[in-house]
Amino acid sequence: MTPIILEAIVRKHAIAATYNRVEMTLAPHILYTKHGDLHIDAVALERDGKPPKEIKLGTYKLAGLPAIRLTPRAFSINGLFKPGDPKYADETIMAIEA
Repeated sequence: MTPIILEAIVRKHAIAATYNRVEMTLAPHILYTKHGDLHIDAVALERDGKPPKEIKLGTYKLAGLPAIRLTPRAFSINGLFKPGDPKYADETIMAIEA
């Protein structure tokens, strides 16, 4: 699962996964640890095939994202992502680069 996330971040390609029984397409911006668990902060591009009502950067625990798949859909860095956010200090595994 982690190699797919790393590839998605490096290539700026979206991933598809199910989160809380909702099929989602996510643009992962960073992979990090929080309380010893792996998390990503990502922008939801689609929920059940529809664009979200509001664009936001959400936090997703990797354990809750079964069957992650890399998609061919490219994405751009979203301005909501702040790589210098203190919550990422000493916890970042990989982050998107401009």
